[in-house]
Amino acid sequence: MRIRKELVLVGNFEKRTIRIKPEKGSLPRILPLSTKAIEMLNNLPRKSEKIFPRMEIMEAIFRYQRNKLAKKLCNPRLQQITFKTFRHWEGTMEYHKTKDPIHVKQILGHKDLKSTQVYIHIENAIYGASNNDEFHVKVAKTQEEITS
Repeated sequence: MRIRKELVLVGNFEKRTIRIKPEKGSLPRILPLSTKAIEMLNNLPRKSEKIFPRMEIMEAIFRYQRNKLAKKLCNPRLQQITFKTFRHWEGTMEYHKTKDPIHVKQILGHKDLKSTQVYIHIENAIYGASNNDEFHVKVAKTQEEITS
């Protein structure tokens, strides 16, 4: 039995958000969109309300373009890049910027913090576990703290 993977995005362009429906047991999430991203999505040619085709089609197009680029640049290592590579990169960079595993967990839609730990390990491998970085994590309790 073949499972059809599909990335389903529901956009609310007035609120500048996009809702990602869960896949593989992950959690649904609502992410903010920039004005530029909304403009680019609105300018995409499409025949229906869907923004992207089925995942299998996107993966096939991606593989074709990636292989073409790898051949043109004579760099076979480019063929190792997958959609999951981009997900790992985003999770790693979010953790590097914020040092907040809960934030990364929410962005990636993980149910368990253990799933998010891989991005912490990648970040430590890339940047080293430096004690020189100083980060302040606070929870706002009043409206004044929220605005500051």
